[in-house]
Amino acid sequence: MIRTQIQLDPGQLQWLRAEAQKKGVSVSSLVREAATLFQEREQKTASEKKERALAAVGRFASDAPDVSERHDAYLADAYREKGEPDA
Repeated sequence: MIRTQIQLDPGQLQWLRAEAQKKGVSVSSLVREAATLFQEREQKTASEKKERALAAVGRFASDAPDVSERHDAYLADAYREKGEPDA
């Protein structure tokens, strides 16, 4: 393992120390666990976004043959029809 230093707010350190004592582990162990959980969540989130995007491919149809080329113009038209300013 690599030794490193971090800066925490006093409340964060107090909470970590209390949790570490309750669980019978070191503060360092809790920080490593938190880093692992955060890493897993971020990786899962990225893969879920990719899966959702791929699942949407081809699910929608339009009568306009050039929607892939003129999508911005169609969106602006839709906003104008609703009386909203262009996005």
